[in-house]
Amino acid sequence: MTPPGRRVAVVTGAAGGLGHAIATALHADGWSVLLTDLDPTAVAAAAAPLGGWSAALDVRDEGACAAVAASAAARGDLALWVNNAGVLTTGPSWEHDGPTRRRLFDVNALGAMNGTLAALAVMRGQGHGHVLNVVSLAGLIAAPGETVYAASKHALLAFSLGTLSDLRIAGYRRVHVSCLCPDGIWTPMLHDRLADPGAVASFTGSMLTAQRVAARAVRLAHRPRPVVSLPRWRGAQVRLLDALPRLALALTPLVQAVGRAGQRRQHRRSMPPDRR
Repeated sequence: MTPPGRRVAVVTGAAGGLGHAIATALHADGWSVLLTDLDPTAVAAAAAPLGGWSAALDVRDEGACAAVAASAAARGDLALWVNNAGVLTTGPSWEHDGPTRRRLFDVNALGAMNGTLAALAVMRGQGHGHVLNVVSLAGLIAAPGETVYAASKHALLAFSLGTLSDLRIAGYRRVHVSCLCPDGIWTPMLHDRLADPGAVASFTGSMLTAQRVAARAVRLAHRPRPVVSLPRWRGAQVRLLDALPRLALALTPLVQAVGRAGQRRQHRRSMPPDRR
């Protein structure tokens, strides 16, 4: 049982990849972490060395998110909720069928909204708390080849910042919403994308490790900020291009070339040393 008053954090999509890295970093920082994921067996195994606290969660289920928030609050002070669960589908938007588009928005946007609102229902009552939404640089600029994915992340960014403003208007000064926008992360989401022409945007900058992003998430948990990009220079770069759409379109061939080079570079890095 978590001691009364101990900081409790919920992390979605925590069975592996970035979610597990964030949960691990929070655990090392002294948090009691509830790891959640669609796969109950995988998340239970991931949680075992971190205190063994896990729950199956489909973020598309609003009621299930509310139940997880209540369970976390019953174990201590629900101080942090990390919406990390996400899915990626690449390719031109016209190649995505209706179910694919709905899945991207249901998980990446509506799922994070469900988690945010479930957490805020508890945090507003407490008078304090922090929702950290993992958005991606794709939430700051339209990423060619990842158009619908980027649209779902844009929706999450707008929802997060608007909700933060609504909280301030309503007088909640100690309830925070932050957006973490990392560059491409070398996790299973990208492991099979090294030859995918639709994923080149994810390989145009700094390929990050999950541990580096998780460390930034922990720092952000201690010092909330509305939007943080990682690395910072990439956030400035893509915001400039977003403000100059004609320039961004003109540079699309260059972006694709840089991304393909990044895919080749990452492929070499991921090969065994004796095969490089």
